[in-house]
Amino acid sequence: MKKNLLGLALLGAMSLSQAATAQEYDNRWYISGTAGILFADSDRFGADDSGLYGIGFGKRFMPNFGMELSMDWASPAIYEAYYGGASEEWSLTSIFLDGRYYFNKEGRNWDPYLVGGIGATEHEIAEFDGTEIAFKAGVGIESDRRKRVDFRLEAGWRYDGHEEKFLESTAQGFEIGPFSDYYFSGSLLVKLGDLPVPVVAAATCDTMDSDGDGVNDCNDKCPGSAAGQTIGADGCPVKLTIDLKGVNFDFDKDTLRPDAVVILDEAVAVLAKYPELRVEVAGHTDSKGKDDYNQNLSERRAKTVYDYLTSKGIDASRLVGPNGYGEARPIDTNETDEGRANNRRTELNVQN
Repeated sequence: MKKNLLGLALLGAMSLSQAATAQEYDNRWYISGTAGILFADSDRFGADDSGLYGIGFGKRFMPNFGMELSMDWASPAIYEAYYGGASEEWSLTSIFLDGRYYFNKEGRNWDPYLVGGIGATEHEIAEFDGTEIAFKAGVGIESDRRKRVDFRLEAGWRYDGHEEKFLESTAQGFEIGPFSDYYFSGSLLVKLGDLPVPVVAAATCDTMDSDGDGVNDCNDKCPGSAAGQTIGADGCPVKLTIDLKGVNFDFDKDTLRPDAVVILDEAVAVLAKYPELRVEVAGHTDSKGKDDYNQNLSERRAKTVYDYLTSKGIDASRLVGPNGYGEARPIDTNETDEGRANNRRTELNVQN
């Protein structure tokens, strides 16, 4: 019966360990208080089961290993029939040095473990007493919540090396012992002191991005960038131009050619896809003709593109201009027909 009870206790501890959960371990020294049941070996003159009470002092030295020095007491009652018709208690006082191996896992706050211990048990019963070697082995679960108090459930086997020889009236003696007892217990672990305050690494410029532009403060040459701006590797706004290559104009004309309409429709699609973009509509000419004439022509060409964009649904609030720059900003030589054709252009310059 007692072995069946132990089996149930072990199964209970093992099943709880399956649901166990434990986080980063707590390595403070602790004082433990224990209460449980000692399932006494029936060879102890048919002794009853007994309450088991103890105290301990220990520490987890590594995430997977801890040690504890413990002392416990039990007093199983001996049946009168076994002891001359009188009731007696068999007082057992034990000291153990226990080692526990924890199967801890990251992010959990309960921890299954195996326990093994070596020590000694002192016996007191009538005229028989003595101190003998003792061992223990078992399983359990322990909370690791990094709080002041933790909890433990444990079940296992205890070996008591005590042996006694008794003489009957016939002068024929008999011996009892050593004994195998079983136990199930629960413990409170009171932690001593406080956990160290976690050290937080000081923030440095290479880990900070004060303006949220994706460039760390060490490399950001333009702190305080506005949201929505296109930012380069140095943290400064980058001027972008939507490519309108092909939206060129015949000499001295400001009307759109059929091939230019196709390209402008692609620009409309880009602006529709990114409604936060604001662009400048800018017109340019080649160097042929008088400056004033070219300035006026560039403005008319910019106005032509501006009107086309608004006619396709692009809100005028997103457009800057139209602005004409005449022949002042060439992108190619004005000495060849090809170069002059490239300079006769209209651009959409991104403003954010």
